[in-house]
Amino acid sequence: MRLPKVAVLLVTVAMAACSTVRIMNVDQAAVTTASGKPLSAEQVRGAIILAGTKLGWQVRDDGPGKLTGTLQLRDHTAVVDMPYSTSSYSIVFKSSVNLKQSGDQIHKNYNHWIQNLNRDIGAQLSML
Repeated sequence: MRLPKVAVLLVTVAMAACSTVRIMNVDQAAVTTASGKPLSAEQVRGAIILAGTKLGWQVRDDGPGKLTGTLQLRDHTAVVDMPYSTSSYSIVFKSSVNLKQSGDQIHKNYNHWIQNLNRDIGAQLSML
């Protein structure tokens, strides 16, 4: 009689583990343009803000070289720090709400949001 309860518990734990993944950060991604010309910090800042805004992120300026992005979808919230310079930018997990975050694990959708944000920042930079 106890075996079915244990089996149900194991399946439940396994299913919960499958929906979380290691938190993805983008560390020092190179700032590149299609023309190869160098960009100002203001241009990099603008590209990050435009890319984030187009994807539904609220981007707040936290001083020179520092942005904070917040994405709210239904009852889920992700917050990232986005330091930047003329040569690189990063997207670093800061906090979350209702994303099963525990240690370095988070709901798998979070990483998709970060991948999309990183891709779109790169696309905006390449157009400059």
